[in-house]
Amino acid sequence: MRKGFYLAALTPFLFAGCESEPVVTTTSTTTETRQDVVQTQGDRVVGRQVVVTRTPPALRVETETVAPGPGYVWTRGYWRWTGRDYVWVSGTWVSRPRPAAVWVQGQWIRSGGGWVYVSGHWR
Repeated sequence: MRKGFYLAALTPFLFAGCESEPVVTTTSTTTETRQDVVQTQGDRVVGRQVVVTRTPPALRVETETVAPGPGYVWTRGYWRWTGRDYVWVSGTWVSRPRPAAVWVQGQWIRSGGGWVYVSGHWR
C-alpha cells in the first residue's frame, strides 16, 4: 500500500522534466587567419610556411644594450605569430658562429594573399 502511495506522489515529478524551454543556439563565424603552405622540391618536403592574413604590426623601437663581449651581434626584436595574435619577441645578443658570419634580420614579407615570416639567419 505504501509503495502505491509513494509512486502516485512521485509521478508528477517524473513528467515535470518532459516540458522544457526551447533551446537557443548562438553561432559565430571565425575568419581563418592562417594557412599552412608546404614547400616541396620534387617529392620531398623542404619547408613549411604559415601564411597569416592579418598584417603584422609595425616594428618596435628597441634600445640596443651593451654587447656582452666581442663576437656578439645584436638581433632586433620581431613580431611572432601565435596562431591567434602577434606577440613581440625582444631583441637579443647572439654569438657569431664564425668570425666572418653576417646576421640577416628576420622579416615579414607579403606572399600569396597574406604575410609569411622569414626567420633571421647567419650568412
